[in-house]
Amino acid sequence: MPNMSLNKVKMPEQDPQVRNQNFDEVALGYTKEQAMEEATRCLNCKHKPCVSGCPVNVPIPEFIKEVTQGNFEKAYELITKENNLPAICGRVCPQENQCEKNCVRGIKGEPVGIGRLERFVADYHMQQGKKSSPDIKKNGIKVAVVGGGPAGLTCAGDLAKLGYDVTIFEALHTLGGVLMYGIPEFRLPKKLVEAEIQNIIDLGVKIEKNVVVGRSVTIDELIEEGYKAVFIGSGAGLPKFMGIEGENLNGVYSANEFLTRINLMKAYDFPNSPTPVKVGEKVAVIGGGNVAMDAARTAKRLGAKEVYIIYRRGEEELPARKEEIIHAREEGIIFKFLSNPKKINGENGWVKSIECVEMELAEADESGRRRPVEKKGSNFTVDIDTVIVAIGQGPNPLIRQTTPGLLTKEWGGIVVHEETMETSKENVYAGGDAVTGAATVILAMGAGKKAARAIHQKLQEDKSK
Repeated sequence: MPNMSLNKVKMPEQDPQVRNQNFDEVALGYTKEQAMEEATRCLNCKHKPCVSGCPVNVPIPEFIKEVTQGNFEKAYELITKENNLPAICGRVCPQENQCEKNCVRGIKGEPVGIGRLERFVADYHMQQGKKSSPDIKKNGIKVAVVGGGPAGLTCAGDLAKLGYDVTIFEALHTLGGVLMYGIPEFRLPKKLVEAEIQNIIDLGVKIEKNVVVGRSVTIDELIEEGYKAVFIGSGAGLPKFMGIEGENLNGVYSANEFLTRINLMKAYDFPNSPTPVKVGEKVAVIGGGNVAMDAARTAKRLGAKEVYIIYRRGEEELPARKEEIIHAREEGIIFKFLSNPKKINGENGWVKSIECVEMELAEADESGRRRPVEKKGSNFTVDIDTVIVAIGQGPNPLIRQTTPGLLTKEWGGIVVHEETMETSKENVYAGGDAVTGAATVILAMGAGKKAARAIHQKLQEDKSK
Protein backbone atom coordinates (compact mmCIF):
# COMPACT_ATOMS: atom_id res chain seq x y z
CA MET A 1 0.00 0.00 0.00
CA PRO A 2 1.32 3.48 -0.83
CA ASN A 3 2.15 5.87 1.99
CA MET A 4 -0.58 8.53 1.75
CA SER A 5 1.14 11.09 3.98
CA LEU A 6 0.63 14.59 2.56
CA ASN A 7 4.16 15.62 3.50
CA LYS A 8 7.59 14.53 2.33
CA VAL A 9 9.84 12.76 4.77
CA LYS A 10 11.84 15.62 6.27
CA MET A 11 15.44 15.91 5.12
CA PRO A 12 17.88 16.24 8.05
CA GLU A 13 19.82 19.52 7.97
CA GLN A 14 22.48 21.36 9.91
CA ASP A 15 21.14 23.93 12.36
CA PRO A 16 21.00 27.34 10.58
CA GLN A 17 23.08 29.15 13.19
CA VAL A 18 25.77 26.48 12.99
CA ARG A 19 25.86 26.01 9.22
CA ASN A 20 26.08 29.74 8.44
CA GLN A 21 29.57 29.59 9.94
CA ASN A 22 30.88 26.60 7.98
CA PHE A 23 31.09 25.32 4.41
CA ASP A 24 29.83 21.81 5.17
CA GLU A 25 26.80 20.58 3.24
CA VAL A 26 23.54 22.00 4.60
CA ALA A 27 21.24 19.04 3.80
CA LEU A 28 22.51 15.80 5.33
CA GLY A 29 20.60 13.31 3.15
CA TYR A 30 18.19 10.48 3.87
CA THR A 31 18.97 7.29 5.73
CA LYS A 32 17.97 4.00 4.04
CA GLU A 33 14.84 3.88 6.15
CA GLN A 34 13.85 7.48 5.34
CA ALA A 35 14.44 6.93 1.62
CA MET A 36 12.30 3.78 1.56
CA GLU A 37 9.55 5.54 3.50
CA GLU A 38 9.52 8.51 1.09
CA ALA A 39 9.61 6.17 -1.91
CA THR A 40 6.39 4.50 -0.77
CA ARG A 41 4.59 7.82 -1.32
CA CYS A 42 4.96 7.28 -5.09
CA LEU A 43 1.75 6.00 -6.75
CA ASN A 44 3.72 4.51 -9.69
CA CYS A 45 1.40 6.29 -12.16
CA LYS A 46 1.08 4.52 -15.50
CA HIS A 47 1.21 7.76 -17.51
CA LYS A 48 4.34 8.95 -15.61
CA PRO A 49 3.74 12.74 -15.59
CA CYS A 50 6.94 13.27 -13.59
CA VAL A 51 9.11 11.92 -16.44
CA SER A 52 7.70 14.47 -18.87
CA GLY A 53 9.02 17.19 -16.55
CA CYS A 54 12.57 15.80 -16.50
CA PRO A 55 14.88 17.31 -19.17
CA VAL A 56 16.97 14.09 -19.24
CA ASN A 57 14.03 11.65 -19.06
CA VAL A 58 15.06 9.68 -15.96
CA PRO A 59 12.68 6.67 -15.50
CA ILE A 60 11.42 8.07 -12.22
CA PRO A 61 8.62 5.66 -11.14
CA GLU A 62 10.81 2.67 -12.04
CA PHE A 63 13.79 3.77 -9.95
CA ILE A 64 11.58 4.79 -7.03
CA LYS A 65 9.92 1.37 -7.05
CA GLU A 66 13.35 -0.22 -6.65
CA VAL A 67 14.04 2.08 -3.69
CA THR A 68 10.84 0.90 -1.95
CA GLN A 69 12.22 -2.64 -2.15
CA GLY A 70 15.71 -1.69 -0.98
CA ASN A 71 17.23 -2.40 -4.40
CA PHE A 72 19.37 0.73 -4.37
CA GLU A 73 21.97 -0.46 -6.88
CA LYS A 74 19.25 -1.40 -9.36
CA ALA A 75 17.75 2.07 -8.86
CA TYR A 76 21.18 3.56 -9.63
CA GLU A 77 21.45 1.54 -12.84
CA LEU A 78 18.05 2.82 -13.98
CA ILE A 79 18.90 6.47 -13.24
CA THR A 80 22.31 6.41 -14.90
CA LYS A 81 20.96 5.01 -18.14
CA GLU A 82 19.74 8.58 -18.73
CA ASN A 83 21.59 10.76 -16.22
CA ASN A 84 25.40 10.75 -15.92
CA LEU A 85 25.38 13.11 -12.90
CA PRO A 86 22.67 11.90 -10.45
CA ALA A 87 24.30 12.99 -7.18
CA ILE A 88 24.69 16.50 -8.61
CA CYS A 89 21.16 16.68 -10.02
CA GLY A 90 19.65 15.36 -6.79
CA ARG A 91 21.11 18.40 -5.05
CA VAL A 92 20.86 21.33 -7.46
CA CYS A 93 18.00 20.61 -9.90
CA PRO A 94 14.91 22.81 -9.47
CA GLN A 95 12.66 19.75 -9.08
CA GLU A 96 9.78 21.90 -7.90
CA ASN A 97 9.57 23.40 -11.41
CA GLN A 98 10.18 20.14 -13.28
CA CYS A 99 9.55 16.51 -12.28
CA GLU A 100 7.97 17.26 -8.89
CA LYS A 101 5.79 19.97 -10.40
CA ASN A 102 4.03 17.25 -12.42
CA CYS A 103 3.75 14.75 -9.54
CA VAL A 104 0.15 13.68 -8.87
CA ARG A 105 0.79 13.68 -5.12
CA GLY A 106 1.38 17.42 -5.35
CA ILE A 107 -2.32 18.05 -6.12
CA LYS A 108 -3.17 17.46 -2.46
CA GLY A 109 -0.08 17.90 -0.35
CA GLU A 110 3.59 17.78 -1.23
CA PRO A 111 4.91 15.91 -4.29
CA VAL A 112 7.16 12.89 -3.87
CA GLY A 113 10.72 13.96 -3.00
CA ILE A 114 12.15 12.80 -6.33
CA GLY A 115 15.33 14.86 -6.05
CA ARG A 116 15.98 13.68 -2.51
CA LEU A 117 15.58 10.06 -3.60
CA GLU A 118 17.87 10.53 -6.60
CA ARG A 119 20.48 12.04 -4.29
CA PHE A 120 20.14 9.16 -1.83
CA VAL A 121 20.55 6.51 -4.54
CA ALA A 122 23.63 8.21 -6.01
CA ASP A 123 25.23 8.72 -2.59
CA TYR A 124 24.52 5.11 -1.61
CA HIS A 125 26.21 3.90 -4.78
CA MET A 126 29.28 6.04 -4.10
CA GLN A 127 29.55 4.70 -0.55
CA GLN A 128 28.53 1.07 -1.10
CA GLY A 129 28.49 0.25 -4.79
CA LYS A 130 31.20 -1.50 -6.75
CA LYS A 131 32.63 0.22 -9.81
CA SER A 132 32.09 -1.72 -12.99
CA SER A 133 34.32 -1.43 -16.04
CA PRO A 134 32.21 -0.31 -19.00
CA ASP A 135 32.24 -2.64 -21.99
CA ILE A 136 32.28 -0.18 -24.90
CA LYS A 137 33.06 -1.05 -28.50
CA LYS A 138 34.93 1.88 -30.04
CA ASN A 139 33.94 3.05 -33.53
CA GLY A 140 37.05 5.17 -34.19
CA ILE A 141 35.08 8.37 -34.91
CA LYS A 142 36.44 11.52 -33.21
CA VAL A 143 34.13 14.12 -31.64
CA ALA A 144 35.26 17.32 -29.89
CA VAL A 145 33.41 18.85 -26.96
CA VAL A 146 34.15 22.47 -26.05
CA GLY A 147 33.68 23.07 -22.33
CA GLY A 148 33.65 20.66 -19.40
CA GLY A 149 30.49 21.94 -17.71
CA PRO A 150 27.16 20.11 -17.36
CA ALA A 151 26.24 20.32 -21.07
CA GLY A 152 29.66 19.23 -22.30
CA LEU A 153 30.05 16.44 -19.74
CA THR A 154 26.62 15.02 -20.59
CA CYS A 155 27.20 15.14 -24.34
CA ALA A 156 30.66 13.59 -23.92
CA GLY A 157 29.40 10.81 -21.65
CA ASP A 158 26.50 9.85 -23.91
CA LEU A 159 28.72 9.79 -27.02
CA ALA A 160 31.43 7.80 -25.24
CA LYS A 161 28.86 5.15 -24.31
CA LEU A 162 28.07 4.87 -28.02
CA GLY A 163 31.72 4.20 -28.86
CA TYR A 164 32.95 7.61 -30.04
CA ASP A 165 36.46 8.90 -29.31
CA VAL A 166 35.49 12.03 -27.40
CA THR A 167 37.87 14.78 -26.31
CA ILE A 168 36.75 17.59 -23.99
CA PHE A 169 38.60 20.90 -24.40
CA GLU A 170 38.38 22.83 -21.13
CA ALA A 171 39.61 26.42 -20.65
CA LEU A 172 40.29 26.09 -16.91
CA HIS A 173 42.57 23.75 -14.98
CA THR A 174 39.68 21.63 -13.76
CA LEU A 175 36.51 20.19 -15.27
CA GLY A 176 32.98 20.89 -14.06
CA GLY A 177 32.24 24.46 -15.11
CA VAL A 178 29.63 26.03 -12.86
CA LEU A 179 29.51 22.83 -10.79
CA MET A 180 33.05 23.58 -9.60
CA TYR A 181 33.37 27.36 -9.71
CA GLY A 182 29.81 28.58 -9.25
CA ILE A 183 27.81 26.47 -6.81
CA PRO A 184 29.11 26.68 -3.22
CA GLU A 185 30.52 23.74 -1.29
CA PHE A 186 27.64 23.83 1.22
CA ARG A 187 25.19 23.07 -1.60
CA LEU A 188 27.38 20.84 -3.76
CA PRO A 189 30.52 19.22 -2.30
CA LYS A 190 33.37 19.31 -4.78
CA LYS A 191 34.59 15.76 -4.00
CA LEU A 192 31.20 14.51 -5.13
CA VAL A 193 31.43 16.50 -8.38
CA GLU A 194 34.92 15.14 -9.02
CA ALA A 195 33.69 11.57 -8.43
CA GLU A 196 30.85 11.89 -10.94
CA ILE A 197 33.15 13.52 -13.50
CA GLN A 198 35.58 10.63 -13.04
CA ASN A 199 32.75 8.23 -13.98
CA ILE A 200 32.52 10.03 -17.33
CA ILE A 201 36.29 9.99 -17.83
CA ASP A 202 36.23 6.26 -17.10
CA LEU A 203 34.07 5.81 -20.20
CA GLY A 204 37.18 6.67 -22.20
CA VAL A 205 36.68 10.42 -22.58
CA LYS A 206 39.96 12.30 -23.14
CA ILE A 207 40.55 15.66 -21.45
CA GLU A 208 42.56 18.64 -22.70
CA LYS A 209 42.70 21.32 -19.97
CA ASN A 210 43.86 24.95 -20.18
CA VAL A 211 42.72 25.09 -23.81
CA VAL A 212 40.81 28.26 -24.69
CA VAL A 213 38.91 27.46 -27.87
CA GLY A 214 39.05 30.57 -30.01
CA ARG A 215 42.61 31.31 -28.84
CA SER A 216 44.53 28.05 -28.40
CA VAL A 217 42.62 26.43 -31.25
CA THR A 218 39.56 27.36 -33.31
CA ILE A 219 36.45 25.34 -34.15
CA ASP A 220 37.53 25.17 -37.79
CA GLU A 221 40.98 23.88 -36.78
CA LEU A 222 39.39 21.11 -34.72
CA ILE A 223 37.44 20.01 -37.79
CA GLU A 224 40.65 20.12 -39.84
CA GLU A 225 42.27 17.87 -37.22
CA GLY A 226 39.76 15.13 -37.98
CA TYR A 227 36.95 15.70 -35.51
CA LYS A 228 33.76 14.73 -37.35
CA ALA A 229 31.53 16.79 -35.06
CA VAL A 230 32.02 19.55 -32.49
CA PHE A 231 29.71 20.31 -29.55
CA ILE A 232 30.00 23.79 -28.02
CA GLY A 233 29.09 23.83 -24.34
CA SER A 234 31.19 26.80 -23.28
CA GLY A 235 28.62 28.23 -20.87
CA ALA A 236 27.84 31.81 -19.96
CA GLY A 237 30.66 33.08 -17.83
CA LEU A 238 30.68 36.73 -18.89
CA PRO A 239 29.19 38.77 -16.01
CA LYS A 240 26.67 41.56 -16.47
CA PHE A 241 26.86 44.82 -14.57
CA MET A 242 24.31 47.54 -13.84
CA GLY A 243 26.15 50.41 -15.50
CA ILE A 244 25.88 52.66 -12.44
CA GLU A 245 28.45 54.99 -10.91
CA GLY A 246 30.87 53.32 -8.52
CA GLU A 247 30.95 49.83 -10.02
CA ASN A 248 34.71 50.16 -10.56
CA LEU A 249 35.44 50.70 -6.85
CA ASN A 250 37.46 48.20 -4.83
CA GLY A 251 35.06 45.92 -3.00
CA VAL A 252 32.70 45.46 -5.96
CA TYR A 253 32.62 41.92 -7.37
CA SER A 254 30.68 40.16 -10.04
CA ALA A 255 29.06 37.09 -8.48
CA ASN A 256 31.00 35.03 -11.02
CA GLU A 257 34.36 36.31 -9.78
CA PHE A 258 33.35 36.16 -6.11
CA LEU A 259 32.13 32.55 -6.26
CA THR A 260 35.04 31.42 -8.45
CA ARG A 261 37.53 32.80 -5.93
CA ILE A 262 35.70 31.03 -3.10
CA ASN A 263 35.02 27.69 -4.78
CA LEU A 264 37.71 26.95 -7.35
CA MET A 265 40.49 28.96 -5.73
CA LYS A 266 39.50 28.08 -2.13
CA ALA A 267 39.55 31.66 -0.81
CA TYR A 268 37.50 30.46 2.19
CA ASP A 269 40.69 28.68 3.31
CA PHE A 270 42.87 31.82 3.39
CA PRO A 271 45.75 32.05 4.35
CA ASN A 272 46.27 28.39 3.34
CA SER A 273 44.93 29.47 -0.06
CA PRO A 274 46.62 32.51 -1.68
CA THR A 275 43.34 33.98 -2.93
CA PRO A 276 41.81 36.23 -0.25
CA VAL A 277 38.37 37.78 -0.55
CA LYS A 278 37.52 40.90 1.45
CA VAL A 279 33.89 41.04 2.56
CA GLY A 280 33.90 43.37 5.58
CA GLU A 281 30.97 43.51 8.00
CA LYS A 282 28.20 44.63 5.63
CA VAL A 283 27.59 43.08 2.20
CA ALA A 284 25.00 43.92 -0.45
CA VAL A 285 24.14 41.33 -3.10
CA ILE A 286 22.27 42.72 -6.10
CA GLY A 287 19.83 40.24 -7.68
CA GLY A 288 17.28 37.60 -6.72
CA GLY A 289 18.28 34.36 -8.44
CA ASN A 290 20.05 31.26 -7.16
CA VAL A 291 23.44 32.86 -7.82
CA ALA A 292 22.48 35.82 -5.61
CA MET A 293 21.44 33.43 -2.82
CA ASP A 294 24.71 31.51 -3.19
CA ALA A 295 26.76 34.71 -3.00
CA ALA A 296 24.85 36.05 0.00
CA ARG A 297 25.06 32.81 1.97
CA THR A 298 28.76 32.52 1.13
CA ALA A 299 29.46 36.07 2.33
CA LYS A 300 27.74 35.22 5.62
CA ARG A 301 30.02 32.21 6.05
CA LEU A 302 33.06 34.39 5.41
CA GLY A 303 32.19 36.44 8.49
CA ALA A 304 29.94 39.28 7.28
CA LYS A 305 27.66 40.49 10.09
CA GLU A 306 24.91 41.85 7.83
CA VAL A 307 24.20 40.54 4.34
CA TYR A 308 21.48 42.14 2.20
CA ILE A 309 19.76 40.81 -0.88
CA ILE A 310 18.69 43.90 -2.84
CA TYR A 311 16.01 43.01 -5.38
CA ARG A 312 13.99 45.40 -7.52
CA ARG A 313 10.82 43.29 -7.54
CA GLY A 314 8.78 41.73 -4.72
CA GLU A 315 9.17 38.43 -2.90
CA GLU A 316 6.69 36.63 -5.15
CA GLU A 317 8.80 37.47 -8.20
CA LEU A 318 12.06 36.06 -6.79
CA PRO A 319 13.45 33.65 -9.42
CA ALA A 320 15.56 31.67 -6.93
CA ARG A 321 14.51 28.20 -5.77
CA LYS A 322 12.14 28.24 -2.81
CA GLU A 323 14.50 26.02 -0.81
CA GLU A 324 17.40 28.45 -1.32
CA ILE A 325 15.27 31.42 -0.22
CA ILE A 326 14.17 29.56 2.93
CA HIS A 327 17.74 28.54 3.73
CA ALA A 328 18.99 32.10 3.20
CA ARG A 329 16.37 33.50 5.57
CA GLU A 330 17.12 30.86 8.19
CA GLU A 331 20.80 31.80 8.01
CA GLY A 332 20.11 35.47 8.69
CA ILE A 333 20.20 37.00 5.19
CA ILE A 334 18.23 40.28 5.07
CA PHE A 335 15.94 40.86 2.07
CA LYS A 336 15.33 44.36 0.74
CA PHE A 337 12.55 43.99 -1.82
CA LEU A 338 11.33 46.64 -4.25
CA SER A 339 14.73 48.34 -4.08
CA ASN A 340 17.05 49.20 -6.94
CA PRO A 341 20.67 50.44 -6.72
CA LYS A 342 21.36 53.85 -8.27
CA LYS A 343 24.93 54.54 -7.19
CA ILE A 344 27.79 52.98 -5.21
CA ASN A 345 29.58 55.53 -3.06
CA GLY A 346 33.25 55.18 -2.21
CA GLU A 347 35.97 56.48 0.06
CA ASN A 348 39.69 56.22 -0.70
CA GLY A 349 38.87 53.95 -3.63
CA TRP A 350 36.82 51.46 -1.58
CA VAL A 351 33.06 50.89 -1.29
CA LYS A 352 31.49 52.97 1.47
CA SER A 353 27.71 52.80 0.86
CA ILE A 354 25.09 52.01 -1.73
CA GLU A 355 22.34 54.41 -2.76
CA CYS A 356 19.03 52.83 -3.76
CA VAL A 357 15.55 53.89 -4.76
CA GLU A 358 12.30 52.24 -3.77
CA MET A 359 10.29 50.60 -6.55
CA GLU A 360 6.64 49.74 -7.14
CA LEU A 361 5.22 47.14 -9.50
CA ALA A 362 3.29 48.15 -12.60
CA GLU A 363 1.79 45.95 -15.34
CA ALA A 364 3.53 42.75 -16.46
CA ASP A 365 6.45 42.99 -18.91
CA GLU A 366 7.62 40.51 -21.60
CA SER A 367 8.83 38.07 -18.92
CA GLY A 368 5.32 37.83 -17.47
CA ARG A 369 6.41 39.50 -14.23
CA ARG A 370 5.13 42.88 -13.11
CA ARG A 371 7.45 45.65 -14.24
CA PRO A 372 9.22 47.61 -11.48
CA VAL A 373 9.10 51.41 -11.70
CA GLU A 374 10.83 53.95 -9.48
CA LYS A 375 8.95 55.66 -6.67
CA LYS A 376 9.87 59.35 -6.87
CA GLY A 377 11.68 60.84 -3.91
CA SER A 378 12.25 57.50 -2.22
CA ASN A 379 16.04 57.34 -2.38
CA PHE A 380 17.82 55.81 0.61
CA THR A 381 21.41 54.88 1.45
CA VAL A 382 22.82 51.80 3.20
CA ASP A 383 26.36 51.65 4.60
CA ILE A 384 28.11 48.78 2.84
CA ASP A 385 31.67 47.36 2.71
CA THR A 386 31.23 44.99 -0.25
CA VAL A 387 28.88 44.82 -3.25
CA ILE A 388 28.32 41.62 -5.23
CA VAL A 389 26.52 42.00 -8.55
CA ALA A 390 24.42 38.91 -9.39
CA ILE A 391 22.14 40.07 -12.19
CA GLY A 392 23.08 37.45 -14.77
CA GLN A 393 25.79 36.35 -17.19
CA GLY A 394 26.16 36.03 -20.93
CA PRO A 395 28.28 33.92 -23.30
CA ASN A 396 31.87 34.96 -23.88
CA PRO A 397 32.09 36.42 -27.43
CA LEU A 398 35.40 34.66 -28.22
CA ILE A 399 33.96 31.60 -29.99
CA ARG A 400 31.52 33.57 -32.13
CA GLN A 401 34.26 36.05 -33.06
CA THR A 402 36.61 33.29 -34.21
CA THR A 403 34.11 30.97 -35.94
CA PRO A 404 33.07 32.25 -39.38
CA GLY A 405 29.54 31.26 -40.33
CA LEU A 406 28.36 30.66 -36.75
CA LEU A 407 25.08 32.53 -36.30
CA THR A 408 24.39 34.09 -32.91
CA LYS A 409 21.58 36.13 -31.42
CA GLU A 410 21.95 39.85 -30.73
CA TRP A 411 22.80 39.19 -27.06
CA GLY A 412 25.40 36.52 -27.98
CA GLY A 413 23.60 33.19 -27.66
CA ILE A 414 24.38 30.66 -30.40
CA VAL A 415 21.51 29.95 -32.80
CA VAL A 416 20.65 26.23 -32.96
CA HIS A 417 18.05 23.96 -34.52
CA GLU A 418 15.60 23.23 -31.69
CA GLU A 419 15.36 19.48 -32.35
CA THR A 420 19.02 18.66 -33.09
CA MET A 421 21.00 21.50 -31.45
CA GLU A 422 22.97 21.84 -34.72
CA THR A 423 24.25 25.35 -35.42
CA SER A 424 24.46 27.21 -38.73
CA LYS A 425 27.77 25.38 -39.33
CA GLU A 426 27.38 21.79 -40.48
CA ASN A 427 28.40 19.21 -37.86
CA VAL A 428 28.85 21.91 -35.22
CA TYR A 429 26.36 21.68 -32.35
CA ALA A 430 25.80 23.76 -29.22
CA GLY A 431 23.81 23.63 -26.00
CA GLY A 432 23.48 24.87 -22.45
CA ASP A 433 24.14 28.43 -21.37
CA ALA A 434 26.08 29.20 -24.58
CA VAL A 435 22.70 28.93 -26.31
CA THR A 436 20.15 29.98 -23.67
CA GLY A 437 22.12 32.33 -21.48
CA ALA A 438 22.48 31.48 -17.77
CA ALA A 439 19.96 28.75 -16.93
CA THR A 440 19.88 25.55 -14.84
CA VAL A 441 22.30 22.63 -14.71
CA ILE A 442 19.63 20.12 -15.74
CA LEU A 443 18.51 22.14 -18.77
CA ALA A 444 22.13 22.28 -19.94
CA MET A 445 22.37 18.51 -19.45
CA GLY A 446 19.16 18.02 -21.43
CA ALA A 447 20.67 20.01 -24.31
CA GLY A 448 23.84 17.93 -24.16
CA LYS A 449 21.81 14.72 -24.38
CA LYS A 450 19.76 16.00 -27.30
CA ALA A 451 22.91 17.02 -29.18
CA ALA A 452 24.57 13.64 -28.52
CA ARG A 453 21.58 11.82 -30.03
CA ALA A 454 21.60 14.09 -33.08
CA ILE A 455 25.38 13.79 -33.57
CA HIS A 456 25.16 9.99 -33.40
CA GLN A 457 22.31 9.85 -35.90
CA LYS A 458 24.04 12.23 -38.33
CA LEU A 459 27.44 10.54 -38.18
CA GLN A 460 25.95 7.08 -38.61
CA GLU A 461 24.00 8.32 -41.64
CA ASP A 462 27.20 9.83 -43.06
CA LYS A 463 29.05 6.56 -42.40
CA SER A 464 26.47 4.49 -44.29
CA LYS A 465 26.63 6.69 -47.41
